[in-house]
Amino acid sequence: MKKLSVLFAVALFAATPALAAEEPAKGPAQTPFNCDFEPNCEVAPGIYGALQAPTTSKFNLAIGGFVKLDYAYNSVNFGPTGFLTPSNVPKRSSIQGQRDQSILSVRQSRLWFKTNGPTLLGAKTTGLVEFDFHQGDNSNNLNPSPRLRHAYANIDWGKTQVLFGQSGDNFGILSGNTVDFNSGAQSGFAPGTRNPQIRLTQRVNLSKDNSLKLVLAVQTPYQENNSTSGTAGSPGTTGDTWGVQPNVVGQALFISKALGVAPGYYGLSQNNFTAGFFGLYGNNHIQGQSEKLDSWGAGFYTFVPVLRSVDGKNRARTLSFEGQTYLAANLNANGATGANTVRPGGVGTDLKAAKGYGIAGQFILYTTQDLGISAGYGRRNAINYANYRNNTNFEKYNELVFANVSYDLNAAIRVATEYQHLKTKYGNVASGAGPLAGTADTGEANIARLALYYFF
Repeated sequence: MKKLSVLFAVALFAATPALAAEEPAKGPAQTPFNCDFEPNCEVAPGIYGALQAPTTSKFNLAIGGFVKLDYAYNSVNFGPTGFLTPSNVPKRSSIQGQRDQSILSVRQSRLWFKTNGPTLLGAKTTGLVEFDFHQGDNSNNLNPSPRLRHAYANIDWGKTQVLFGQSGDNFGILSGNTVDFNSGAQSGFAPGTRNPQIRLTQRVNLSKDNSLKLVLAVQTPYQENNSTSGTAGSPGTTGDTWGVQPNVVGQALFISKALGVAPGYYGLSQNNFTAGFFGLYGNNHIQGQSEKLDSWGAGFYTFVPVLRSVDGKNRARTLSFEGQTYLAANLNANGATGANTVRPGGVGTDLKAAKGYGIAGQFILYTTQDLGISAGYGRRNAINYANYRNNTNFEKYNELVFANVSYDLNAAIRVATEYQHLKTKYGNVASGAGPLAGTADTGEANIARLALYYFF
């Protein structure tokens, strides 16, 4: 047996030069990174980068993501989610509202895998799977667990695309360009959930510079917080909804190249002028009442390149404005409204959808290719406070003001710092527990943040 093991090891050693001499898998040529000086050559390759890697699976495969270390000083104590910075702030009279917080986290770090597959009826096919580390116990900052963010396939004919899998919610387009994890959710920016869905996108060319982007999607209704097993919760809670129908969501956007392009979210893309509408509809059954509960929303979004890029790639001396407003009902879990349901008729009456509106806007300025400055404001507000007569400590509104500065040291390393002011106004104030303890009707927070990124 020992002799056979020696012979096998010798044979394997002898084969090593031949294995090493095999031709590597063919793929796109590698970009020579020489980014010690401005302009940095690959600072903005796109949100999921370019497929320029020799890695293969069944098809060509790219691996990427970023490492991110967050440090936050919060004037109130958000608990273990202090790195995340939720928009609803503890009451001033609670213990949490009277204590500050200093917290470090790497849970926003991300890892993705992207593949280019074979063509299908003349269409390109791609797939993407992406994880962060925000799964499970929110208190576990030392040993965070992976969480699935995106997992989808896309079939692209150029003007027509079909996507299926899990991707961003199609209701709400604007993500706050904040350094924190929350991106302005619950404050009038995009809700920020990622939903299982199937989505059709169609581009209609109107002229050489102008086109329409039409989106129609069917997606899982995360906003219900329902029990998909069909079991009922306590009467009057959000858990007593079931039989939820998938939401239908649409977008109709006008896009023009006439104003050129300017950087968008995180400075990772260059966007044309865009303006248009988005909307959502769905419904579900409620335990103990025959009437279905409708979920709906409608909004307007725009992106304006105020100062265009000189060549469509460089970010120096560019300025963009992005804005959004919406009206919605029963869209709480994705941040569009402050509650799912209300009982405007009092105890014992049917549940109705809670309604709210949001408004948000931001500016993104790049003075050089590497130095970015962002500032924004967002507010989510409940509609008709009287409808919340049975909702104690309900959020009348959440408000966010932020400003940040980022600098790319090279193609991989970014340093960013940020200031935020958050305010929550509460209604039907009642002394509760935790961050809702006490009789104050407001909560306010001032936040200073430092973040270090390594993109790969």
